[in-house]
Amino acid sequence: MTMPYTGGCACGAIRYEIAAEPVFSNHCQCRDCQQTSGAGHGSYMTFPSRRDVTLTGRAAHWDRVADSGNVKTHGFCPGCGSPVYLSFAAMPDLFTIHVASLDDPARFQPQVVTYTLRGHAWDSLDPALARFDRMPPAP
Repeated sequence: MTMPYTGGCACGAIRYEIAAEPVFSNHCQCRDCQQTSGAGHGSYMTFPSRRDVTLTGRAAHWDRVADSGNVKTHGFCPGCGSPVYLSFAAMPDLFTIHVASLDDPARFQPQVVTYTLRGHAWDSLDPALARFDRMPPAP
């Protein structure tokens, strides 16, 4: 890895530094991601271990049952409301960030589009990306 991934919320009250490379990078068109982002999809990078994450500040959390039936926990700033990260009850070691929370969002290299069955025709994403109606199986 060349340099850690850094980012946080819009007001700076929550910050993270991640000393690992993502294992999965996606655009997700599920209804939850649409509502959270206020757009047609959310964009995410998932990292393999919370041990590689330094998180400062205090996030507020709320749980939601995902389309998969698993519980995911949203971490957001209680001050500015920015969504910052996600964690998953079924995969507690993973740490997923909202790409918009990165200090340098240009580092995002999407691999796939997930939950296309919930996508909208007006939400145009790179047609070269692999597409899945739901979440693809783990490799």
